[in-house]
Amino acid sequence: MTTTILVAGATGDLGQRIVRELLQHDVRLRVLTRPGSATAAALFGDDERIDIVTASYADHKALTAAVSGVDVVVSAVSGIRPVIVDAQRALLKATVAAGVPRFIPSDYSADYRQIAPDSNRNFELRREFAAEVDAAPVHATSILNGMFTDLLTDEAPMILFGRRRVLFWSSADQVLDFTTKDDAARVTALAALDNDAPRVIEVAGAQVSARDVALTMTELTGTPFKLQWAGTTGTLSAMSKIGRKLSKNPNETFPAWQGMQYFVSMFSGQAQLRHVDNDRYGPHVWTTVRDVLHAHLAGQKAS
Repeated sequence: MTTTILVAGATGDLGQRIVRELLQHDVRLRVLTRPGSATAAALFGDDERIDIVTASYADHKALTAAVSGVDVVVSAVSGIRPVIVDAQRALLKATVAAGVPRFIPSDYSADYRQIAPDSNRNFELRREFAAEVDAAPVHATSILNGMFTDLLTDEAPMILFGRRRVLFWSSADQVLDFTTKDDAARVTALAALDNDAPRVIEVAGAQVSARDVALTMTELTGTPFKLQWAGTTGTLSAMSKIGRKLSKNPNETFPAWQGMQYFVSMFSGQAQLRHVDNDRYGPHVWTTVRDVLHAHLAGQKAS
């Protein structure tokens, strides 16, 4: 029997990957788009297995109609409070009103459940919404995957490629969880098709320390990459708070100070995944930190 799945946030980076993974299975997809947006039509309009439905998150009636009749609602929206809490709250309310049995919220992060208050804005928004999900009469599943490995070569300044340094805070041996966006999308698709999926699925394509990353970079480049202590997580937390106060645009999704908060959560160990279940959906060749760094270095040489 074909499963019908609605994906919210399908035009985003991760959302497109989730759609691609879902189409590897016997599914019928609905892609939710806001009124006036042509992006979904441009991306998915030619695929006969995808229906594009339009609804504003502020329009409960239209949103309920959009999700009616599906088996699972998958959220891959990205943003801060107006999206992660407000828009998803509206989506959850419509899911319940339409009698949809399952809901996957947009988590796709490290473990936000045990972090200290006021230590990570984006994690705390997820934790706030998770409380609403837990109270709703719906079977929910969150995907926790650590940091996206892809960010190590771009937005997460842990590896200083030009200076041949790997930064760490407090301990170079703290275990850090990484999963590529593609692997996270694969698990999300399989969870959407799994009626027995638990409340939380933890996966990690790699669990490595800063020391491991430095050794990997040394091996891949043939040039020593040294560890560089950048302070304690307490110092970094204080710096992030200063950066937040001085920020000219507090509504950015991932400003520099939020990146600092992410590293605080990871290097303090508070956001470490403790129950990784990589084999839940059978054997899989996970893309590791080494794989991503090797591809990045090869791309630099080619250019």
